[in-house]
Amino acid sequence: QVQVVESGGGLVQAGGSLRVSCQASGLTFNDYSWAWFRQAPGKEREGVSCISWSAGSTYYADSVKGRFTTSRDNAKNTLYLDMDNLKPEDTAVYYCAADFQVVVTSCPDTFGYWGQGTQVTVSS
Repeated sequence: QVQVVESGGGLVQAGGSLRVSCQASGLTFNDYSWAWFRQAPGKEREGVSCISWSAGSTYYADSVKGRFTTSRDNAKNTLYLDMDNLKPEDTAVYYCAADFQVVVTSCPDTFGYWGQGTQVTVSS
């Protein structure tokens, strides 16, 4: 059974940094492309960052480019999202998602496996 579990969310002041993690089990982690999405209240879900199964390509939404970094540790079956210079508009529930060897040129909202999400709140 595939399980995807996010952790590391919390409350941070604007300008601060935060790392969220995604631990996976029940699949061969390095055979999957991974993604971070977020959804703020009253807004549509947004693809924040995607990283290919080979780690050969990474996509970032314009809203986070230069501030967020996605990385993966295949040995630990863990995906990370390092968020710097956080802004109040980054406040959202952040979700981790996976799909088998998706070619990453954007973050399509069609990933097959999803976590339950972790809340990130940025205060002004």
